[in-house]
Amino acid sequence: MNRDRHSRRLEHWVSDAPFDPMSVQEISAEQQAYYLAPHWKLMWWKLKRHRIAVWSGVLLLLLYSSILVSEILAPYNPNTRVISHIYAPPQSVHLFHEGRFIGPFVYGYKKTLDMTTLKRTYVEDPKKVQPLRFFCAGDEYDFWLGGTFSFHFVCPAKGGQLFLLGTDRLGRDMLSRLIYGTRISLTVGLIGILVSFSLGISIGGMAGYFGGWVDSTVQRSIEIFKSIPTLPLLMALAAAIPPTWPVLVKYFGVTIILGLLDWPGAARTVRSKLLALREEDFAVAARLMGASPTRIIGRHLIPNFASHLIASLTLSIPAMIFGETALSFLGLGLQSPMISWGVLLIEAQNISAVELYPWLMAPVVPVFVTVLAFNFFGDGLRDAADPYR
Repeated sequence: MNRDRHSRRLEHWVSDAPFDPMSVQEISAEQQAYYLAPHWKLMWWKLKRHRIAVWSGVLLLLLYSSILVSEILAPYNPNTRVISHIYAPPQSVHLFHEGRFIGPFVYGYKKTLDMTTLKRTYVEDPKKVQPLRFFCAGDEYDFWLGGTFSFHFVCPAKGGQLFLLGTDRLGRDMLSRLIYGTRISLTVGLIGILVSFSLGISIGGMAGYFGGWVDSTVQRSIEIFKSIPTLPLLMALAAAIPPTWPVLVKYFGVTIILGLLDWPGAARTVRSKLLALREEDFAVAARLMGASPTRIIGRHLIPNFASHLIASLTLSIPAMIFGETALSFLGLGLQSPMISWGVLLIEAQNISAVELYPWLMAPVVPVFVTVLAFNFFGDGLRDAADPYR
């Protein structure tokens, strides 16, 4: 009886048909696109959900795009002096005059001089209606491609003035100088980061890949470097730049100094990541196949945490902008005739001038907005760098 039971053929419950994973569970096209998407696309999808980071990125894109056409956006040449309007207050843009639509215009000034205090007083004169001109000819300038041009996006009325952010002690338009200063202040951060990350990736890559005495030497050097107070070191390095150097050479000197001060952070980030990745199978396989350490670090290890480097980069640029602004404000960074946000703030060193002419503090606003935008954008990139979290 037992023999008959074992000899009886058991029913086969396993299908002989080829396995089709799509038949086991219904997967939508969106889910399939998500499962098969590359890492950069997953980062982009997660970044889009961070609304503040997206709008901050758009703002930064507009700011960096503006530096290509600063001459066109500025209504005046940055060194144009209107001697008759020294320390003129900002003008307001109006659309209606006496209930009638005119379009964008400003009222001219009515100026008086107090002979006792020698203070100039400006008030709007409703009789002086000065319509703005758009896509017009104004002050001449040398553009990128060479040649002299005079095309501007907006210009004052013929024989009028347009000082939306007021003027300084020499009668120069603050808005135009602020637009020109954006080019210098924003590019200082990019060049400084290039220097900083080049050193950080090179030194940190060697420390993390080789380990041993190389790692110990690099770590002790970073600790000694970080133990020096940042501000005195920054001031000492900036003071070492000869004042006789040309303005452009001094500009690159300041950017290199800022990069030299920031590389330890990048080096430690790279070192910690490489210590974890160098024992992975793909790194061991590349080593056994005879790949050089430079190729393994550059082609296999660093691309695996490039997203973290990008996020760290965006968070480091604000420090560069702050450093340049602080150095220039203290008189150790960039100097006239080069224009940056820090150079413009030199005008605000006199507290009495700030009390009387508060529009001289206008360069603080773009510094504040740009640093916040970089921080929000970097925070969004840091979250998007790990899209599976």
